[in-house]
Amino acid sequence: MIRGRSPVVRSAIRAASPLALLVAAFLFFAGHNQPGGGFAAGLVIGAVVALRTVAGIGRPQDATRWFAVGTALVSAVALAPLLGGEPLLDQVIVSETLPLLGKVKSGSALVFDAGVTAIVVGLFVAVFDGLDADELGRDEVHV
Repeated sequence: MIRGRSPVVRSAIRAASPLALLVAAFLFFAGHNQPGGGFAAGLVIGAVVALRTVAGIGRPQDATRWFAVGTALVSAVALAPLLGGEPLLDQVIVSETLPLLGKVKSGSALVFDAGVTAIVVGLFVAVFDGLDADELGRDEVHV
């Protein structure tokens, strides 16, 4: 398959992966004021996982852990306002003035997006586990 025949493709995927992860980080943090967010970042990270899997470079393991962490984050953010008598999924926004950055705002939606990202990446990992992705990069031909 691809990893045995094309070292150029493997090198290109290795070189492009950090850039794609940087784009995912931008989408993740820009998602509150512009298009993007946890789901878009998860899709970009999932694309990196897919390319690295097919090229035989390696991929994350244990989809259950990704799902568990993501679900725990999403659930905590969704249910935490109920403890204070607020409505479900109510957002808390924190504003702070930092020396070099100036005024920085963040909210509980950022943690929610982190959970969504983990769930989407877990979905990609689960799909590749289900497809027995360790076999995708092998050179043997199965008849």
